[in-house]
Amino acid sequence: MSNPLDTDIGSELFSSYEAEIKLVQADLNQKLDQISDLAGEPRKTALREAQNSLEEADELLGQMRIEKQNIPSASRSRANQRVRNFESDIDSLKRQLKELSSDKKALFGNRYKDDPNIDEQNEQRQQLLSGTDRLDRSSQRLREVSGSFLFSFIVGADCNIQSQRVANETEEIGRTTLADLNTQREQIMNTRSRLLESEGYVDRSVKTLRTMGRADLDRMATNRIITVAIITVLVLLIFAIIYSKFR
Repeated sequence: MSNPLDTDIGSELFSSYEAEIKLVQADLNQKLDQISDLAGEPRKTALREAQNSLEEADELLGQMRIEKQNIPSASRSRANQRVRNFESDIDSLKRQLKELSSDKKALFGNRYKDDPNIDEQNEQRQQLLSGTDRLDRSSQRLREVSGSFLFSFIVGADCNIQSQRVANETEEIGRTTLADLNTQREQIMNTRSRLLESEGYVDRSVKTLRTMGRADLDRMATNRIITVAIITVLVLLIFAIIYSKFR
């Protein structure tokens, strides 16, 4: 029997195939155990059902071989070992089924004769029934895969729409931010122009004040000279008056 590893190998689909093939194996083992006690039509029915289960196991095994190619290389060796274990188990079940199918007397009961035409007809009938069942299972699996693909496509499309909406919103925010920055730049340039104009006014005011200060200083010096001259004249007059009285 197979002995799969318990650790995850990085593929949910591979694990789902593995779980399905285990169920098919268990069912097939049970059917093979029951076939030994059957004869006639019940035995043929059980053999046909066992053959269908075996073909289903082969299909699942084929899906596992395909899916293991998508498994990361670090875990692929474990997946290969699991596939080999299942291949060995299924080969063993095929041999058991072949041995049970070769017992013609148990299969046909008292009606069995060593007639190759009857054997060929029964084999063709068995192949036709097996092919019909295989076609039904393949159709069912195709519908399941198509449904999964459609769901994945819808989800992907929705994700693309959401991504596009987010991109458009981000682009709109970028344009708004750029417009705000341009407005702020214009405001800064206008403020700078007003500052430069204010500096010109200040420079002119300083020059005017300096000119007025120099004019005031000149007037103060002139007034001081006039005042000194008047005082000098007054003093001289006083001395002249005094001198004229005592002469």
